[in-house]
Amino acid sequence: TKVWPQGDYPLIPVGKMVLNRNPENYFQDVEQAAFSPAHLVPGIEPSADKMLQGRLFSYIDTHRHRLGGNYDQIPVNCPYRARVNNHQRDGPMRVDGNGGSRPNYEPNSFSGPVAREEFRQSTQKLTGLVARYKPAHPNNDFAQPGVLFRKVMDEQARTNLINNISGHLKNANRDIQERQVRVFYKCDPEYGQRIGQGIGIPAIKSKL
Repeated sequence: TKVWPQGDYPLIPVGKMVLNRNPENYFQDVEQAAFSPAHLVPGIEPSADKMLQGRLFSYIDTHRHRLGGNYDQIPVNCPYRARVNNHQRDGPMRVDGNGGSRPNYEPNSFSGPVAREEFRQSTQKLTGLVARYKPAHPNNDFAQPGVLFRKVMDEQARTNLINNISGHLKNANRDIQERQVRVFYKCDPEYGQRIGQGIGIPAIKSKL
């Protein structure tokens, strides 16, 4: 999970989600839920961030494997205030009439759905080398967790995190504990020191 500083990316209200009851049937309402960053309404588009781009594919691919190709027809995942009108057909567990007798191609002479040009995604120019190489980006593996620990969490959240990690890490072998504390120290010195103290490792020994 990445931290997007609100000073650089101010929040833009787009709607409100109301949580007013607990699920009545856990399997139906929770186990079958399929969330994905690719579920976007017209006017909101993903950035070229490589982590996000990977998840645009992987989340939906996982839903198809876990729930089937028509997972978006399961009541917990389908829209209630809008009618899906496209040319998608067939597949296991199709339960919405499968488009009836309408043709599933475009253009056609039977008043079928057509693409709306005003909803076409914008374009952007990208350049670069497609290859396997270590990215030389300053936002390394330790910067984001450090920002999360220092700037996003309050003191109570940091304490809860330290206690949670220490409580599990104390059961690991000593060499694994020391190696892991060094990882936390790279994220933030205080982070590593407090984890080390929680499992009984001297702070100086855990430093780089």
